[in-house]
Amino acid sequence: MPVAGLSVAGTPPTAAELDWRSKDRLPDAVRNSLPAFCKGGYLPSVTESEPGGVFGEGAAADVPLHASGLDARYEVDSELYLKGDVRLRQGNFQATGSEARYNQSAGQVAIQGPLVSRGNGFLLTGDHAEYSVDTGRFDINTATFLLHGPEMRGRAESLSRMDDSRVEIREGMLTTCGPRQNDWSVVASEIELDQSEGFGTAKHVRLEVLDVPVFYWPYASFPIDDRRKSGFLYPQFGSSSAGSGAFLAVPYYLNLAPHYDATLTPQYIHGRGLFNEAEGRYLSSLGETTLQLGYIDNDSTYRDENPGESGQRWALDATTRAAFGGGWRGYGDFSVVSDEDYLSDLNRSLEINQTTHLQRKGGVRYQGPNQYFDVYLNDYQTVSDRIAQASKPYAQLPEALYAGTTEAGIFEAGLESQYTWFHRDNDTLTGLDRANGQRFRARPELAVPMRALWGYSRPSVSLDYTRYDLEDYTKGDGSFDRTVPVVEWDNGLYFDRQSSLFDVPYNQTLEPRLYYAWADAEADQNDIPAFDTALQTFRFEQLFRPDRFVGGDRVGDANQLTVALTSRFNDLVTGAERARFSIGQVQYFKDREVTLFGEGGGDRSRSPLAGEVVLNPLQNLQIRSSGLWDPETGETEEGRSQLVFHSEDYRYLATVGHTYSKGELEQSDIGAVIPATDRVSLIGRWVYDSDLDRTVGSLAGIEYNNCCWSVQVVHQNYLTDDEELDSRLLFQIQLRGLGGSGGSSTSISEAIYGFDERERRRFGTP
Repeated sequence: MPVAGLSVAGTPPTAAELDWRSKDRLPDAVRNSLPAFCKGGYLPSVTESEPGGVFGEGAAADVPLHASGLDARYEVDSELYLKGDVRLRQGNFQATGSEARYNQSAGQVAIQGPLVSRGNGFLLTGDHAEYSVDTGRFDINTATFLLHGPEMRGRAESLSRMDDSRVEIREGMLTTCGPRQNDWSVVASEIELDQSEGFGTAKHVRLEVLDVPVFYWPYASFPIDDRRKSGFLYPQFGSSSAGSGAFLAVPYYLNLAPHYDATLTPQYIHGRGLFNEAEGRYLSSLGETTLQLGYIDNDSTYRDENPGESGQRWALDATTRAAFGGGWRGYGDFSVVSDEDYLSDLNRSLEINQTTHLQRKGGVRYQGPNQYFDVYLNDYQTVSDRIAQASKPYAQLPEALYAGTTEAGIFEAGLESQYTWFHRDNDTLTGLDRANGQRFRARPELAVPMRALWGYSRPSVSLDYTRYDLEDYTKGDGSFDRTVPVVEWDNGLYFDRQSSLFDVPYNQTLEPRLYYAWADAEADQNDIPAFDTALQTFRFEQLFRPDRFVGGDRVGDANQLTVALTSRFNDLVTGAERARFSIGQVQYFKDREVTLFGEGGGDRSRSPLAGEVVLNPLQNLQIRSSGLWDPETGETEEGRSQLVFHSEDYRYLATVGHTYSKGELEQSDIGAVIPATDRVSLIGRWVYDSDLDRTVGSLAGIEYNNCCWSVQVVHQNYLTDDEELDSRLLFQIQLRGLGGSGGSSTSISEAIYGFDERERRRFGTP
């Protein structure tokens, strides 16, 4: 068998050294899949289909023993002695060695090393072994082993295969680091692997870094296949959110039944005390339900910062999804926290984003070929105490949506409808803010769609009807309705031509578009509350919508024509869209008089020019820019530009962006991950606000990778609610095959596009 050349002279190679190959000796497909920071990988010396190994069908007295060697001596009915290139096989067991003695009467084979036993995904070496022909028990001294699947290697003073499915290891060590590279390892006095149950147990377990013990478990259990097993998971440690200090967590997994389980995570946070998180999962034939809880009885830091508070804090997050069949689905989401600082102070596992409002929503939905139905209850918890009651969102108790289309000859008929009961606590509110009640909205439409290869035309007529039945309405009778006729006519042409650029054939399109909209809405609608309505941000896609408002409480008046042009460049070899240019403008034939309490009206005859540019010159490079330019003033109203680049393996990442809104905001940002060496990468992001003339966010860090562990250390500055720049130090350690601690990667992923994909690929996972 070939040897990688790592073993000390005169010492037999270990199992890992037998199958280890430097990167230049690996097949191209294997070498190209390795990250740059890996110096090599494992390649079995023989085909994995050969029998053998510590697990298998085992031997039995009626299964013949096959033995061979260069020299043999046989005493009838007594002993067989083999020497030189000894090979043994019985059933699923096989081994090679230098010498072997088979005691026929006792059914025992003594094998002298260097001994090698290879099986499906398992390689074993040792100095000396005893094998029972009758029972299949296999005892080996000074053993080393290699698991090809997880690329995990180890050693043991002794290893015993007790039966077909059970292996005992004494004074064992295992790691995912390469041969003779014990950057980290797990050492245990006793390890038992039970294939029939699918788990292993270990006693007196130590985590060692560079052969120095850093953590101790008296007992641990762990899975050795895909089956789940109750037991302690690997401890987690690190620094939680800003101001919380260091933490230590010891998760415990409960495999309660095949269709439900739970994970309990008690943890100690310096300066706060004992904090507990729990997660339960339930899987049924319909779908999955997850419940997550967090609780601390006495948060000393929070109590000191908030005199009068008890220090008892908690959070809950629940999700459920169900598929009933026939297009019907059910869903539910519920989140609640005890106080507005819980998410920033304590949360590590609950799937709740940092936000001002936590949603509680549940309902059923139907999705068919030509129709859609959704009914749900929806409410919010407003997390921040600084938000006024009048600014809090309304609950929908309930809301029902229905939409459908059908064809009748040359006509296409459609209906969009919505019923909502809006509710918000109104004891302290006055005027329109005090109103609660029901709203029904229906928008039937009749259209004549005409399509051809060279273009399309779609004239349509619709009626936007809304009815209110309100309580605590101070403007008069709470029952009233509104009807607005709407006419739309959307037209487009398609031209294309083929050419080539730098010997690459491409197809260029020219797509002019005319869109007309007319809506006869009453000018004064400000006697209607704004339950869910806002003014849409003007963008290129807004050029082709009849209404400038979202929500149902305003219907904008319109008499306008949009003229737009789009051109695309498509690579005819790969089919990729390499470039897209779009520009358009709205011509207004009358003033816009409908407003949302003063916003949304206008008397200019033309809108700003809205444009978009998307360039994909390379597979891994995208340049995107959009904006509004006013030809009357010659000024840019809004703009957003972004460049995103990543190398094929995501080792290099770069983002450059600029955001501008006239009179409101101008910010520039740049982010990058740049390898300094094969193993060291620099991470950074900077956000600068030109109006404030200050940095409003930054992130700087360093990452080290090798093939069995990695570490990230990141310093982050971020703007708080009171517009002060706060900072925190984040880190994350990943031990391949063992998990990790800390949480820096989440913050980096939020700051730098593509970093989450890079994390997924770091160890070459598919």
